[in-house]
Amino acid sequence: MKPGPLEGVRLTEFTSAWAGPYATCLLGFLGAEIIKVESRMRLDHSRNLSFSTGNRFSGPDESEVFNNLNLNKKSITLNLKEPRAVELAKKVVGVSDVVMENMRPGVMPRLGLGYEALEKIKPDLIYLSSSACGQEGPEREYVGYAPTFAALGGVSYITGYEDWPPSNFMGAIDLRSATTAAASMLTALVQKQRTGRGQYIDMASQESIAVLIGDVMLDYVMNQRVQTRKGNKGYRIAPHNCYRCSGEDKWISIAVATDQEWEGLCRTMDRPDLIMDKRFAGSDDRYNNQADLDRIVSEWTRDKESYALMTLLQTAGVAAASTLSSEGLFKDPHVRDRGVFLEVEHPVIGNDWVIAPPWRLSETPAQINRHAPLLGEHNEYVFGELLGMSPEEIKTLEQEKVIY
Repeated sequence: MKPGPLEGVRLTEFTSAWAGPYATCLLGFLGAEIIKVESRMRLDHSRNLSFSTGNRFSGPDESEVFNNLNLNKKSITLNLKEPRAVELAKKVVGVSDVVMENMRPGVMPRLGLGYEALEKIKPDLIYLSSSACGQEGPEREYVGYAPTFAALGGVSYITGYEDWPPSNFMGAIDLRSATTAAASMLTALVQKQRTGRGQYIDMASQESIAVLIGDVMLDYVMNQRVQTRKGNKGYRIAPHNCYRCSGEDKWISIAVATDQEWEGLCRTMDRPDLIMDKRFAGSDDRYNNQADLDRIVSEWTRDKESYALMTLLQTAGVAAASTLSSEGLFKDPHVRDRGVFLEVEHPVIGNDWVIAPPWRLSETPAQINRHAPLLGEHNEYVFGELLGMSPEEIKTLEQEKVIY
């Protein structure tokens, strides 16, 4: 097994929920050693509650969501209300390269685990704080989850049909925040490799989401236009919609950006007459008459199988895709062929399907080496092997609920 590109990098995390754990999980896929600091006093949300199903679990090691977000990691338990636990956390940071936390601003400094305190222990430390609105500013202490980030980042306002209220987002927004955090930590590691210096990273999820609507912001700044909800309408692109196919709740997504693609669609539909139709002569015409266009395309797709139609349209150079449900994605032959879903053996929940790393690196492949850690599974390794504590010391601190 080839070593990952981050082999030898150690990251200690104080994160929970979705965005923070997935950010560090991405670095773990690349070979970094991830030590997750947890506590039996307050479990990571995803250990106790599945965000996707709403199910609660009888034990902290039964959540498939936690297993997907924390692959390859090690878990230690510390009751950070205990000063001795804080000192142990500092020692773990002392043998680490990176720290990530996603607590509310001010919590880590109050615990004695803020950047200024830890930099004294590890001068070249990279330390990332992820929060809803950043570490400074009037809204710095606001609590946030994915719907909050989407609303504050301007995405919710433009999402939905024209006559609907704004729509909210869930997990995808968290994952956007996670990838932004991962990219910033990788950038800091490159800078550290060049200069030997660490740095502090203040990352606001609001801002990581706001960059998704750069075109909308430019339209306002340049033209004083406030864009609103458009449903599935594209920007001067038509057709641009999901169209019903045969079968229960089966759809196909079709987007046509150029005259050449439009001609390909018309010929595939066996409607060459539409090419000369003045309503659809150019992209602006098609956009302005897309209600008529949608009716024509819908009539054509409604009795066709979505996968077969996707293949037919793609062969004609038209951007089309079967609109997959979770079941459809899981069973998709292309996804299966690329190994997107893998089975990982877990000692509590058995074999569990997880999503593979999103990269294919030829020389330093991203890998899944093990299931997510059981709560406190690596206390002996971290406190014993890394910090040199004796089994007796560890046992005593466990009994005193310091390591807890």
